[in-house]
Order: sequence, then structure tokens, then C-alpha cells
Amino acid sequence: MDVQNVKPYAADGAKGEQVREMFDSIAPAYDFMNRAMTMGVDRLWRRRAVDAVAAAAPARVLDIATGTGDVAIALARRLPEARITGVDLSEGMIAVGRRKVAAAGLEGRVELLQGDSMALELPDACVDAITVAYGVRNFEHLLQGYREMMRVLRPGGLLCVLELSTPRGTITRPLYKLYTRYVIPAAGRLVSRDVRAYSYLPESIAAAPQGEAMCRLMREAGAADAAFRSMTFGACTLYLAHKPL
Repeated sequence: MDVQNVKPYAADGAKGEQVREMFDSIAPAYDFMNRAMTMGVDRLWRRRAVDAVAAAAPARVLDIATGTGDVAIALARRLPEARITGVDLSEGMIAVGRRKVAAAGLEGRVELLQGDSMALELPDACVDAITVAYGVRNFEHLLQGYREMMRVLRPGGLLCVLELSTPRGTITRPLYKLYTRYVIPAAGRLVSRDVRAYSYLPESIAAAPQGEAMCRLMREAGAADAAFRSMTFGACTLYLAHKPL
């Protein structure tokens, strides 16, 4: 199934609106669930993405699908001279993120805005790097989202995408399916009270392009040098590409 047709609540209706509603619903429990369902390994994955971006020494970074701001805050700490803008559909997630930015004392360098990644309110070629962590599978139109990233990224700029994926190993794959299809949804219902949100998670992961298929989509949108690296037995994948000079 095409990931664009996998929606949180209903087969009909715009995916973007449903994603916004879902994240507004789970925003208070989002950080706790992230740590719990990955057993803290999400911090390692995020650090790998931040390392890749920091190596490019960007002055202006756009964090799309910023959620509660974890990646934006990590980038600001790692790149003390950079300005970070985070954009997310969900005002509920942004509200949590703004409190975290304030608590970290980063209000002068990290700005979190409610916005649509399908139509960013930013000029062409205005950022040096773009990050997206666990967000592209939630896009209403994945190719359009990548094209919009290429529009606002300067020539030579870095695109860094971190996304959940499905392990391929004969032992890890069935264990992963059991965990994501039964354990995570049950825990999500108890903690967030949203019956569908944590069932949508494994469905969207399974349907999203992975590995070379994701790289082909990035290239179709205009990216160059698209490559990927699997982490933690394939449960997460880091994608890196550049906008051609």
C-alpha cells in the first residue's frame, strides 16, 4: 500500500488534517512514548543525524516535522553559531517544543513555527541544511514534500532524513512485527488514550518507501548523491543527500 493512503483515522479525508489531529491528541505523551517504545535508542539515532549535519557546519537549518523540538534543540547545542527553524503541522506538538526550547535557554536561536511542509512559507534557497526525523511517512504527498525541501535548500545544501523502517533479518523481522503491531499500540492506548495513533505507526512504517526506494524518490525530487545507512538491525534508516550546485 502507498504510504500516502495510510491515514490515522479514516480512509477518506485529507491525510494532512488527520495527522495534525493525531499529533495534537498525543502531544502530551509523545516524548514519553518515544523513549519507551524505542527503549531510549532514539537518542542514538538522533545523535547520528545531528553528527551528519554538524559535519557540514550549516549556518541556517530547517527542521521539518520538528514535533516537540528534540532535533532542533540538539542541533542548536551542537552548532552554537547556527539558527534553527522548526516547522510542524501540529500546534500541540509545537507548544510542547516551545516550552522545551525555553527551558534549554535557546529561545534566541531556535524558532518553532506551525506550518505545512507541503507549502513552506520560506523563500527559495534560504537554508543550508534540512532535517526531517520520523516525519516523511506522515506527508500527504511525499514527492511534493521532497520537492519543497529542494526549493528552500541552497545549492550544495544537505538533506538529512531519519525514518523508522522494517528490519529484514529472519529473526529480527518477526520480533519487530510482534512488538510494533501489538505491544506499542497497547501501550499507546494506555498512555495517550488515542486508540488509532499507535496502530497507525506500524502501518505507516510498513507502507513507506525504504532504503533505495526512498533514495530514488529523493533523486526524483531533484536531490543528488542520495544514500542510506541502516541502524539497529534496520529499525531506523538515515538518508543523506544534497541539492546539486
